[in-house]
Amino acid sequence: MEKVLIVKNLTKKFKRVAVNQISFEVQKGNVYGLLGPNGSGKSTTFGMLLSTINPTSGEWYWFGEKGTTPKTLKKIGAIIEQPNFYPYLSAEKNLKIVAKIKGIPYSRIDEVLTLVGLLERKKDAFKTYSLGMKQRLAIASAMINNPQVLILDEPTNGLDPEGIIQIRELIAQIAQKGTTIIVASHLLDEIEKVCSHVIVLKNGNALYCGSVEGMTSSMGYFELKCENNDALINALQTMNLFKKIHIQNEVVIATIENDIAAAELNKKLAQSGIYLSMLQKKKESLESQFLELVKKQ
Repeated sequence: MEKVLIVKNLTKKFKRVAVNQISFEVQKGNVYGLLGPNGSGKSTTFGMLLSTINPTSGEWYWFGEKGTTPKTLKKIGAIIEQPNFYPYLSAEKNLKIVAKIKGIPYSRIDEVLTLVGLLERKKDAFKTYSLGMKQRLAIASAMINNPQVLILDEPTNGLDPEGIIQIRELIAQIAQKGTTIIVASHLLDEIEKVCSHVIVLKNGNALYCGSVEGMTSSMGYFELKCENNDALINALQTMNLFKKIHIQNEVVIATIENDIAAAELNKKLAQSGIYLSMLQKKKESLESQFLELVKKQ
């Protein structure tokens, strides 16, 4: 698969190390999440990749070309800061200014406003928009040159649940059209819902780079309950199928090491005289995997 971005040992030092020799690759057509708490190096990484911050060391390649050039930037749409438009101008007039700066025909304006669901409000002043609408207009502005890559830095910050859902759906819609997306967020739930790949950052270090599925590739766990949980735990321990067994709120949690179907486990326990009142097989969330990953550092 074609690689639109290759990052090698990218480092930025201010008074402290903000980004520490991170390396990753972005393949065309996927949605990548840059995941980490505030101060983990997400915005600094974007700044270097867009040449607004000079790196201390390391290198990167956009579309096979080293660094970030004016030619490269024409293929990238980015929202790094809060939406910044003229408050008393309409959405249409604000986008005309953007189109003129980027040398894009005005015919693209209605297309991108339709994409973000603002066509009917294009004559309204920017200052009348809700925060979610302002964010969607910013995405329209970033998409006006029909970029191959869209970069979004914390696009759901400050939004209410409805606004978050709208941005999430918009990201999915843009991705379906073949645009590669790199989105930075500190929200695990958002990354898990919209991204195919994730780069986990903590204190400037990349702890994981790969698919979301790969990060959550553990076999999961069972939640079980019966009249005698002590007997249940003893039976589970004899099976050599679980790497960890513990009780949480009167429910036995058995983390799977050697996979087994729920029906087969139920059968084995019944043969041992243990009859379950509860049996659920679950997948570990990205959140639990992230917390486990961070603990190891």
